[in-house]
Amino acid sequence: MLNKLLVRGERSGRIVEVEAYRGTQDPASHAFKGPTRRNATMFGPPGHLYVYFTYGMHWCANAVCGAEGIAMAVLIRALAPVAGIDAMRDARPHARKETDLASGPAKLCQALGISGDDDGADLVTGDRGIMILDDGMEPPCKPGISGRVGIRAGAELPWRWWVRESVWVSKPAAH
Repeated sequence: MLNKLLVRGERSGRIVEVEAYRGTQDPASHAFKGPTRRNATMFGPPGHLYVYFTYGMHWCANAVCGAEGIAMAVLIRALAPVAGIDAMRDARPHARKETDLASGPAKLCQALGISGDDDGADLVTGDRGIMILDDGMEPPCKPGISGRVGIRAGAELPWRWWVRESVWVSKPAAH
């Protein structure tokens, strides 16, 4: 997914940071204890958007990637804005600089206008105006790899990847 485009209408950004979550085998996954109404999308078909509310104030978006019935998803952690930057600024008026527009999972959802209403959107067909597209940019040859960010259980697993040279990643890490 690194260097692919996440597109919402006129707004788009290049995916520069992601984290993997492995369902019932991953204590940090929302699906660890099995299916619920909240995480049902994770157990659905791959290629759909799993959107959840966190800390009582932020939306976060994941691409479901496991086979139907097997909850696996990739959290989209950061984007480098590509198009619709003025609309992103309007959606994130408190962002102090352009690198703050989508440099975190909640920030990118605000910048693109992704909310709980988008949970279950088909990222392949774009049925709700949200898609992941390949514009030909190759994934990085040597992505940054580290433990995941902002979790306790399973934080040590090397399931966070980012584009090393990107200034848009959410958290710096030793390269």
